[in-house]
Amino acid sequence: MSEFKDVAIIKKANIYFDGKVTSRSVVFPDGSRKTLGIMLPGEYEFNTDDKEIMEIISGDLEVSLPEEKGWKTIKDGEAFEVPARSKFGLRVKTITDYCCSFVG
Repeated sequence: MSEFKDVAIIKKANIYFDGKVTSRSVVFPDGSRKTLGIMLPGEYEFNTDDKEIMEIISGDLEVSLPEEKGWKTIKDGEAFEVPARSKFGLRVKTITDYCCSFVG
C-alpha cells in the first residue's frame, strides 16, 4: 500500500536519538496506528510495548531481535516483526525510510 486514505496525522513529531530517528503518527478510523519515519545512519536500541511490524520502504539496516541470534540484514521492501514488550537493536547503514505498524 503506497498511500493511506481517511486518516488523522498527529502534528507533533516523535524524535529520538538527538533527531537521528524521527516519525509522525498516523491514526486510522478504527483506532489502529502506524508511524512513518526516517532513520539516519547509526546504531539504536528500542523498547516496544505492542507487537510491531517494521516495513523498510527504502534503506539498508541490520536488526537484532530478542528471539534470534546475531544480526539480520533488511533492505528496501523487506519487513520484520518485533514481539510485544521487548527490546531490539538496529544498525542503520544508509538513510532509511520506514513504516511501523503497531499490532495490539
